[in-house]
Amino acid sequence: MSAAPGSGLFDLSGHVALVTGGNSGIGLGMAHGLARAGADVCVWGTSAERNTTAAGELAGHGGRVAAVRCDVGDEEAVATGFAETLERFGRVDSCFVNAGVSGRITPFTELSLTEFRRVMRVNLEGSFLTLRAAAAHMVERGGGGVLVGTSSVSSIQGSPRNQAYAASKAGLTSLLQGCAVEFARHGINTHSLLVGWTETPLASDTLHNETFERNVMRRMPQRRWGDPSDFARLAVYLAGGAGGFQTGDTIVVDGAYSIF
Repeated sequence: MSAAPGSGLFDLSGHVALVTGGNSGIGLGMAHGLARAGADVCVWGTSAERNTTAAGELAGHGGRVAAVRCDVGDEEAVATGFAETLERFGRVDSCFVNAGVSGRITPFTELSLTEFRRVMRVNLEGSFLTLRAAAAHMVERGGGGVLVGTSSVSSIQGSPRNQAYAASKAGLTSLLQGCAVEFARHGINTHSLLVGWTETPLASDTLHNETFERNVMRRMPQRRWGDPSDFARLAVYLAGGAGGFQTGDTIVVDGAYSIF
């Protein structure tokens, strides 16, 4: 794998990347990095309008791009979406499981089973369905691959009144660690990204709440929220398998918030 001339990124020419939840936020930031490095990119999302907009942006990098409307919590939709992705690109070399929903801030004793399942359906079950499809494909075609999941620092820290979200992300991290061991013999590397406070459509209202911002920003060593663009180069590094022997990691991406 060589460096792309003048780009400062690895060359992913000929590589096919799938990014769920890739039409906005962190997923779109990853997709931009991957496309800029020469990868062909397929983004999945539930909004046809955002899918179209994202595909238009990504096409500007010159590679092949597709946007597939897919609800990752629906087993049949995932099977159909993955089949469509393979029909368009022929293969998937890296799969970034990023689609997710936020939890509603609720006292734990008032958290309903319906709400708990709503979060699990997308964040954990949706990740499972997507990872299962990608892993099966990579094993069958041979040649290795990369599986990456967008988890959260809330999975390793207390998350009062948001336990459903934290539990869903902890489950994703555990799922990927098991995959790292099981699929190592197939040359498939897996990683979990423990993401901190990042400016995304899901988090924007919280981050810009005056009281929240005043209390939390002072704990941010870089004195800023994360930005989706912060994940571009990391996505390229992981997609290219540059780590080689590096797999099964939980990579914290939070501007040092969790250790300050």
